[in-house]
Amino acid sequence: MKLNLLLNPLFIKEVQGKVELDISGIEIDSRRVMQGCLFVCLPGTVYDGHQFAVQAVNAGAIALITERKLSEIPSHITTVQVPDARRALAILADVFYGRPTSRLKLIGITGTNGKTTTTHLVEHIFNENDKRTGLIGTLYMRIGNYREQTVNTTPESHVLQRNFHTMLEQGAEYAVVEVSSHALDMGRVRGCQFRTAVLTNVTHDHLDYHESMERYSDTKSLLFSQLGSAYGDEPKIAILNADDPVSPLYARKTAAQVITYGVKNRADIRASEIQMKPDGTSLQVDTFQGRTQLNLKLLGIFNVYNALAAIAVSLSEGIPLQQVKRSLEAFEGVMGRFEPIYAGQDFTIILDYAHNPDGLENVLQTAKTLTHGKLYCVCGCEGDKDRMKRPIMARVAASYADFAIFTSDNTRSEDPDSILRDMLEGLEGGPIPSSGYTAVLDRREAISQALELAHPGDCVVVAGRGHETHLIAKGQRIPFDDREVILDLLGSKTTLTMPPESWMEGNVVVHVPEASL
Repeated sequence: MKLNLLLNPLFIKEVQGKVELDISGIEIDSRRVMQGCLFVCLPGTVYDGHQFAVQAVNAGAIALITERKLSEIPSHITTVQVPDARRALAILADVFYGRPTSRLKLIGITGTNGKTTTTHLVEHIFNENDKRTGLIGTLYMRIGNYREQTVNTTPESHVLQRNFHTMLEQGAEYAVVEVSSHALDMGRVRGCQFRTAVLTNVTHDHLDYHESMERYSDTKSLLFSQLGSAYGDEPKIAILNADDPVSPLYARKTAAQVITYGVKNRADIRASEIQMKPDGTSLQVDTFQGRTQLNLKLLGIFNVYNALAAIAVSLSEGIPLQQVKRSLEAFEGVMGRFEPIYAGQDFTIILDYAHNPDGLENVLQTAKTLTHGKLYCVCGCEGDKDRMKRPIMARVAASYADFAIFTSDNTRSEDPDSILRDMLEGLEGGPIPSSGYTAVLDRREAISQALELAHPGDCVVVAGRGHETHLIAKGQRIPFDDREVILDLLGSKTTLTMPPESWMEGNVVVHVPEASL
């Protein structure tokens, strides 16, 4: 695309150099620049893209978007100075890739926990019902058999728009996207014409970035307020968790039609008669399209909420309730989300991504309910991130587990001992209903100790990393996959499909109390 056409939507800009240039791509990382690229100098919290402008030029960039003048740039390179490079990036990416979200039906899902599972549920239901759907989130971007790894839960705007363009090329009608609070705050989803916005929940997380729960919650609300105020041929829909305290505020902030789901409070889509068994969850669902009985392969009340949100999205797109039911009941789960690891052992192992207090509590509460023997928990906290949640995480683990083992996660630039000390502060100054805990710096050793402690009927929860395959420490990415470590310690290379009989004995059924109306 010609640079002059690309720049047309930018009203405030100072251009120096030729604009009749053919732009081959847009990049913000100088290491990814190829001949003919437009390089956007993004200021960041760690690195400033302006510092890498020369490297970008040397790699083949023929034009730069900057927020200030750069004296070291050769005179033949076109520079465009703008007030806000990140905002400009979103505008340019939307134009460069042909405004792809104007041709896609876009569904955004935000919340502290449940985004990954809910996006996968929606993707599964839609694809099962002849609505070709792409997905972007923590695990990957995929459409059909095509897949790309993602670096962030929600990619930067130029990657996001490129992904949408790829989806269209692959015949997608819909795209479902995990929308993180960071992405909303940084403007990564600017230019995305969302059709539907979904809230899972808002609980403690990312306060290292947002500083307070009020600011965190307010940032999440942007997805709903940015749906727009116009009512056109394609209605905008806000789907809210009726049991989350922020939902009434979000409902006031959006002009879109609101659909609610929940368990405890009145809702347009509501679950009741919830029973959890070792092999799944059964529930009755009342909706504005009728009533049905669901038998999910997923475990946990948190997955009941995820399923209800997916039902709301599906019904709003005209998929009949009974077809939604069939698709949901066939869904097997998501990698690293309450994932059982069976390799012939006579106790249960659950792998989960839970990395904040609410997520960990949900996982341990469900695991404890379905465990005949003792519950062991291995967990850690990441470095260079929210320190306030560390003691809370430790207290949650020690409160639910019979024995907790605190260990390392992605320590990044921090001292791992310091992170563990922060966690252990949560166990001071009050009784903990637990038989004990310990701290083991080496994560493999921590997992090994938990497996050695477990007996028939026990359960080991390894939390915090889920699908992740590397530990990040001191600027290095060290191969470390909890799943592979567990299988190696058990002397196995594969995961079996059947759970240990000891966990199934007695056919435990847990009745979730009826909601108060």
